[in-house]
Amino acid sequence: MKRIGLLGGTFDPPHLGHMIIAEHIRENLELDEVWFIPSHLPPHKQEAAVSAEDRLQMVRKATEGNPHFFVSEIELNREGKSYTIDTMKSLLKEYPSDEFCFIIGGDMVQYLDRWHKIEELNELVQFVGVGREGIALDSHFNVKMVEIPRIDISSSMIRQRLTDKKSIRYLIPEGVFHFIKENALYEFKP
Repeated sequence: MKRIGLLGGTFDPPHLGHMIIAEHIRENLELDEVWFIPSHLPPHKQEAAVSAEDRLQMVRKATEGNPHFFVSEIELNREGKSYTIDTMKSLLKEYPSDEFCFIIGGDMVQYLDRWHKIEELNELVQFVGVGREGIALDSHFNVKMVEIPRIDISSSMIRQRLTDKKSIRYLIPEGVFHFIKENALYEFKP
């Protein structure tokens, strides 16, 4: 039996905050692996700025080199809106002997009641909320909070910096930086 953390998201683009969260939670909860799950169409966000294939390739670049990080295409292959309940049902059917937890940002903890079929989902998987020191987050759902160092990096901030022709170096993994540059994503101008 493996203990696996799931980190879903648009990853538009993936950044060092994602990597730090995944590694910190992996160590804190003694997980065997963390799977990154790029969403096809997230139900609570607007459409991604770049294609699903580009986002998948960037996540692969971001996770390479860490033997505990893996990329799952489950939501990209399913297409349509990416509901966590559907993902969890598929994973539990395919990997019945493994134990999963679903990693969510602290900001999402207070919005869990708005998630699609949350009551059923809450029975299927342990949620792990990313907390910040000194910030109390409450939920009536079963959420295990793990404090991580404060990381103020977001995908939208990176896209804005690229639009403004500012450096994104040291905010994203080196492989992602080169992929964005080589493919002129987000209007990247060398």
